[in-house]
Amino acid sequence: KMRVYVENGQARPFSAVIETPRGPNTVAIRNIGQLEFPFAADVYGNDVDHPSEECMASSATIQGGALRTYPFDTLVDSVEVLLKTDGRPLNARIELLQGPNNNKEVIELYTEDGFDRPFFCILETPGSGNVVR
Repeated sequence: KMRVYVENGQARPFSAVIETPRGPNTVAIRNIGQLEFPFAADVYGNDVDHPSEECMASSATIQGGALRTYPFDTLVDSVEVLLKTDGRPLNARIELLQGPNNNKEVIELYTEDGFDRPFFCILETPGSGNVVR
């Protein structure tokens, strides 16, 4: 289950990779915004992005209830986010901020098994002062 907020979908398009193990699966997309805020969506299988070796190697454990922030340089155009567990549930909130408490993108996600269904996305980070928490 995933809930996504993006302030400006043209500047920061949302794209994620969802694992679909064991048999047929269905992906449902629902726009819960106002009628005046339509969006374009696309779902496709095969030939999807994968985490880079650097992303896989730099993972760190984040305990339940903990908050970790990742600031980065102005020259960074996008960042990779990979969340996985050892088979336990994965319940997380990812925020892309630009400036103090100015949410540009928020992703809330839950999966029963973070090993079978890890979460991976690439967040676009135009401008300066971006932080992922």
